[in-house]
Amino acid sequence: MKNDERQMMKAGLMMVIALLLCLLAAACAMGPNYHRPAVDAPADYRFDLVQTTNSFGDLPWWEVFKDPDLQELIRAGLTNNYDIKRAVARVEQARQQVTVAQSPLFPQIGYSGDVGRGKNAVFNTPASVNGALGSSAQVNLNAVWEIDFWGRIRRLTESARAQYLATDDARRGVTITLVSDLATAYLSLLDLDQELEIQRAATNAYSGSYLIFNERLSQGMASRLETERATAAFANAAAVIPQLELQIATTENQINLLLGRNPGPVARGSLTNLPPFPVDIPAGLPGALLQRRPDILAAEQSLIAANAQIGARLANFFPQIGLTTFFGKVSPELSAFNSGSATAWNVGATLTAPLFQGGQLRAEYRTAKAQFDEAKAAYEQTVIGAFQEVSNDLLSRQKLAEAGTYDEQAVTALTSSVDLATQRYLNGKSSYYEVLQAQEELYPTQRALIQTRVGELVAVVNLYRALGGGWQVSTNNPPKTP
Repeated sequence: MKNDERQMMKAGLMMVIALLLCLLAAACAMGPNYHRPAVDAPADYRFDLVQTTNSFGDLPWWEVFKDPDLQELIRAGLTNNYDIKRAVARVEQARQQVTVAQSPLFPQIGYSGDVGRGKNAVFNTPASVNGALGSSAQVNLNAVWEIDFWGRIRRLTESARAQYLATDDARRGVTITLVSDLATAYLSLLDLDQELEIQRAATNAYSGSYLIFNERLSQGMASRLETERATAAFANAAAVIPQLELQIATTENQINLLLGRNPGPVARGSLTNLPPFPVDIPAGLPGALLQRRPDILAAEQSLIAANAQIGARLANFFPQIGLTTFFGKVSPELSAFNSGSATAWNVGATLTAPLFQGGQLRAEYRTAKAQFDEAKAAYEQTVIGAFQEVSNDLLSRQKLAEAGTYDEQAVTALTSSVDLATQRYLNGKSSYYEVLQAQEELYPTQRALIQTRVGELVAVVNLYRALGGGWQVSTNNPPKTP
C-alpha cells in the first residue's frame, strides 16, 4: 500500500471515530423509562391471626414437608419432571434471545470473495472488454455498524432481557406448582388409604351384622326384613371399596406422571404417622409477597419488556445511522491480484429514514402502548389475585380446623351409639333399625373427619404455594433424610 493511500485511510478512520464519539455522546434511549406501578397493598392479610414480619413462604420445602417419603417424591420430581425440563429449556431460549437482541450494538464483520472467467463479464471494471475473454477476482473484509443513536437496539435488548427474567420467574412458578401438586396428591393418597381402611371396617361390621341376623332368622328370632336390610347395608358398603381402590390407583398414576415415571405403586406412609406442619404459620407482610411470588415477578418483567418496546417503536420514526468499512483486493486479472494496485478500501457512513409507510410505524407504536396497558392490567390483577389466594387459604385452614373439631366430636358420639345400639339389640331392647341407623351415620362421619383433616393439611400446602414458598434456588437440593 502506498504512503498516500495509508494517509487517506488513516484520515478517514479518524473522521469516522470522531463522528462516532460525537454521536455516542449525544445518544439517548427513546421512550419512557420503567417505573413500577403503585400497588394498593393492604397492611395485613385478611384472616391472618399471626401477624409478623416472618413468612411461612420463606421456609424451604423440606422444613415444611418432613415426611421422608414425600421428600423423596419431591426430590425426584424436581429432577425428572417434564414441565420443569420444558421450563428450563424455555429459559435457555430466552437467554439466547438477549444475545440476539444486543448483537447489533457491535460491528457486524464478514468476508466474501469471488473469482471467475467469462466473456464481456470482467468483474469490477468500467472498461469495455469488446467481446474479449477476461478473468476477475476479489476478496474483501467488510464491517457494518449501526450507531444506536436513538436507543432502538438498547430498548430491544432491555425488552429481551426482561422477557428472559420473566421466563426464569415462570420456571420458578413451575417449581412451586410441582412441589404443591406433589404434596397435595400425596396427602390425597393418604386420605384415600385411610378412607379405604374405614370402609373395609364398615363392610366387616355390616357383614357381622348380617351373620347375626341370618342366624337369628334361622332360629325364628328375627324377621326376614331385618336380614335383607343387613344384606343391603353390607352390599352398599362393599361397593364403595372398588371405587376407592380406583381413586388410589389413579392418584398413584398422577404422582408418577409428575415424577416423569411410568404408572406404578407409590411408596408412602400413613396419616397417623405423618409429621405435623409447623405450629405457627405466619403469612408475613403483604408487601413482601411482591418480591417472593414468581408469578408477580414474571408479570412485572413482562411489563418492563412491554415498556421497552414502546421506546423501540418510537425510535423507528427517526433515522438509522450506520458506519460501513471495506478493505480487500479487486483485480480484473488474476496475475495482478497480489500487486499493490489491486488493493481497495472504503470507509463511509449511512443514513436511512422513513418518509411514508402507510401508517405502519404509527400503528406499531400505538400497538406497543396498548400492549403495555394490557401488561400493566395483568400485573395489577396478578397482585390482587395473590392477596386473595393467601386470604382464602388462611380462612380455609381456620374453618376446616373448626369443622374437624365438630366432626371428631360426632365420631366419638356415634361410635358410642353403635356400641349401645348393638347391645340393646342383642338384649332384645331395640330393633335392628337402631343399629343400622347408628352404623350408617358413623362410617360416613369417620370418612368426613378424615377428609376434613386432610383438607386442613391441603389448605396449609395451598397457603405455602400462595405465599411463594418452595422455589428458593439455594434450597432446591436438601440433604437426604438419614
